[in-house]
Amino acid sequence: MNAHSPTATDTLRQAAAQYEGNLVFATSFGAEDQVLTHMISHLGLNIPLATLDTGRLFPETYELWARTEEIYGIRIIPYFPAAEEVESMILDKGVNLFRNSVENRHKCCNIRKLRPLKRLLAGKKAWICGLRSTQSITRKGLHITENDEANGIIKISPLAHWSEEDVWNYIRAYGIPYNPLHDAGFPSIGCACCTRAVKRTEDVRDGRWWWEEKEHRECGLHRRPRH
Repeated sequence: MNAHSPTATDTLRQAAAQYEGNLVFATSFGAEDQVLTHMISHLGLNIPLATLDTGRLFPETYELWARTEEIYGIRIIPYFPAAEEVESMILDKGVNLFRNSVENRHKCCNIRKLRPLKRLLAGKKAWICGLRSTQSITRKGLHITENDEANGIIKISPLAHWSEEDVWNYIRAYGIPYNPLHDAGFPSIGCACCTRAVKRTEDVRDGRWWWEEKEHRECGLHRRPRH
């Protein structure tokens, strides 16, 4: 963690106060998101939790979803893609269209993630996510608070300056539930069809869309301006 940055809990408290009623935490149940869920719950902050269910998540992710709700006594709001859009896409391009081209993969991500995200963020002024600056080259230089130009609101990443070690030390210290796939070599977990385990020598994001160039390995949820 950066000693000169506000703590994650300070960031969450400030966001909850500044954007009261106009803030949401979008979780994908990754290790970082589980840390933030724990913090929000134990601080008693009025920040609703929501998630994007693409329809192709790992069984382990659904199990963690249920366990997280049970442990923290919460309900996490689900957002699904439009059924007719998914049906049309698969009929036109095939069920695994994302393997055929970057364009097809972006189309799949757009229908399954980006459009539901628009609904999730509708009417909000800011959203919280579990991004860290060291997760990939596409996230280098990440700030705790940034202007999310794609969605026209503020994006807050309380763990922006945390290391992977910081995350896991926190999880172990507080007994936070996490996806068992992390123990099987999955540092980043998304759709089952687009996620694989990585070797120790590989980058954290090498398990996502591994058939593409590294510069393309984002779904668009966290598109940032290029410098």
